[in-house]
Amino acid sequence: MKKNIFVQGPIDAAFIARSIEQHSSKTGIGAHNIFLGQVRADQVGDTTVSAIEYTTYEEMAYSRMHAIREQLFEKHNLTCLHVYHSLGKVAAGEICLFVFASAPHRQAATDACGEMVEEIKNTLPVWGREIFCNGESQWKVNQPA
Repeated sequence: MKKNIFVQGPIDAAFIARSIEQHSSKTGIGAHNIFLGQVRADQVGDTTVSAIEYTTYEEMAYSRMHAIREQLFEKHNLTCLHVYHSLGKVAAGEICLFVFASAPHRQAATDACGEMVEEIKNTLPVWGREIFCNGESQWKVNQPA
């Protein structure tokens, strides 16, 4: 069964808060680690990024995400690992990526969350078109960590 990881538009704070709150009854969890990715208003030449429009090849993305999750669950003895990524237009300052890792111990949650973010940036088939204040656009190239 594929878990939907995509959200149309920005990921709002209420959604993030509800996701965290839903884990309060899972008493075997000792740690959560959360990563929130936000669209930056980068200066590119004489203009500024005003938004990013995200697109994906969903079936490929679901397959890749399933493989990444399985590897991280096995490696880190996780309780939960949730990923939500925006599709469509997300303005500068808005949240476009939410990674939420839970485990019995803090180091496992921290390591898994960081590794998931790197895998998403490096291998998940999601592309972003930077939209500039001057109306022009270009495909975003992820910078190495």
